[in-house]
Amino acid sequence: MIQVIAEITGSIQGGLGCLGAAIGVGLVGFKAAEAVGRNPGASTKILVQGILGMALAEAVAFYALFIK
Repeated sequence: MIQVIAEITGSIQGGLGCLGAAIGVGLVGFKAAEAVGRNPGASTKILVQGILGMALAEAVAFYALFIK
């Protein structure tokens, strides 16, 4: 019984970590698109910062899935 509870809590941890990463990536993409709309001349710099932000948000999902 304890093993089943441990597996369930690990799955919840992984699911919440991935949910948080998905929300983070969505917010970064939304704000990057908004920033390019406001200042199209800075799109290259915004793209680089957006990709870095998305990569850092995705790292949270990997930590949640692989470190249990």
